[in-house]
Amino acid sequence: MQFGIFSVSDVTTDPTTGRTPTEAERIQAMVRIALKAEEVGLDVFATGEHHNPPFVASSPTTMLGYIAAQTKDLVLSTSTTLITTNDPVKIAEDFAMLQHLAGGRVDVMMGRGNTGPVYPWFGQDIRQGIPLAIENYALLRRLWREDVVDWEGKFRTPLQSFTATPRPLDGVAPFVWHGSIRSPEIAEQAAYYGDGFFHNNIFWPAEHTKRMVRLYRQRYEHYGHGKADQAIVGLGGQVFMRKNSQDAVREFRPYFDNAPVYGGGPSLEDFSQATPLTVGSPQQVIDRTLSFRENVGDYQRQLFLMDHAGLPLKTVLEQLDILGEEVVPVLREEFAKLKPAHVPDAPTHQSLLAAKQQDERKQEVAK
Repeated sequence: MQFGIFSVSDVTTDPTTGRTPTEAERIQAMVRIALKAEEVGLDVFATGEHHNPPFVASSPTTMLGYIAAQTKDLVLSTSTTLITTNDPVKIAEDFAMLQHLAGGRVDVMMGRGNTGPVYPWFGQDIRQGIPLAIENYALLRRLWREDVVDWEGKFRTPLQSFTATPRPLDGVAPFVWHGSIRSPEIAEQAAYYGDGFFHNNIFWPAEHTKRMVRLYRQRYEHYGHGKADQAIVGLGGQVFMRKNSQDAVREFRPYFDNAPVYGGGPSLEDFSQATPLTVGSPQQVIDRTLSFRENVGDYQRQLFLMDHAGLPLKTVLEQLDILGEEVVPVLREEFAKLKPAHVPDAPTHQSLLAAKQQDERKQEVAK
């Protein structure tokens, strides 16, 4: 099982000091956080994609390429790549380039984002969000898997004898996760292609997450990719930890109360009860995270949101120390004990390449 962190890249005032970091400070902080993630033994760093204040992650592949040059093992991912408003040709080429630079340590999470105005900013209609996601991804898959593509669709100009460059590393496309909070059509899309499904459940009750993942698993089996419990599932989560739970709650409360997304809404206690947010001791985080399996079954990737709501970099790095030293080792051991042998691990470039080579050998034997 893979454990990691994802960032939404918000630039938020620290409510305890009144200080707002500059964009430059926030971008450099995200890089430092990614390097810390590898240092403490996490598997994945993922960044979102936004094109509006107060967010700074407008060019994920630029940031991930910079981080790739300073890391050795960390899987570099997006937590949202806007499949609706990005040109599939540009996505295909950007991520293939990133693959080469990172030695294959790359995957992609497709999503539609949570900012409605982004559609007209990039010349699209929000009312076509689902059709755009379906058509653009169908083209993207072909661009990665076919050397020469002829294509015509509804939302962009046709392609004639087009070759995206560079070609994917080792002829293996990056593994794709389809991220969705509320859209069954996206769970269906992930199942149809046999891709991963990531439910970023940080704002949603467990019952909703359970329904969405169940739908994906059922349709994954329907399309013949394997049994339902072999489908590739990822979850989001939010944590804030201190040795004593009372200290964690006391320290995190002002950040929660003033956060741009959920500040002024339900209380910290009510929100923690209704969603995966866990504010407390490391053991409480371990127990809560292990309980996710009860709703979604055995899953392959757990990403935590930790650098948001104005938390200072020093505090985030402290949180990563706790996560890497006290929480993740226990989670790895406990999840490994529970996982049946037939349930696969999260795909990596190495595992996808091995599968490709095995298929090629079978084809040679069949000849």
